[in-house]
Amino acid sequence: MNAKAEVESTTMDTVKLLVAVLLLIGGIGVFYYFEQYSLLGRVLGLLVIAGVAVAMALQSVPGRSVWEFASASRTEVRKVVWPSRQETIQTTLIVFAMVLLIGIVLWLFDMMLMAVVRSVTG
Repeated sequence: MNAKAEVESTTMDTVKLLVAVLLLIGGIGVFYYFEQYSLLGRVLGLLVIAGVAVAMALQSVPGRSVWEFASASRTEVRKVVWPSRQETIQTTLIVFAMVLLIGIVLWLFDMMLMAVVRSVTG
């Protein structure tokens, strides 16, 4: 847990986030408005606009908070001890076997219930 004091968002942060969202919406609009032009050019333009919007959003307090969270998450993922390939394959095979076994048990249970219903309904 971070014991840092939270910095309150200001009006300027709200403006930055609003401009970032408007840039994204405008970029998408421009992408479709100029559909007669090359797809490559439109995609590159959209990526540039999205990059500018993300950069602008990261300048705000909530944006920095999201960036810090993503960085901390990446650090935590690096700390995880991942299973080896053999462990993964063995676990996957056990899961497949259990699913097959439960499927057969449910199928047999369904057959028994069907026989009971058939005998009751005639």
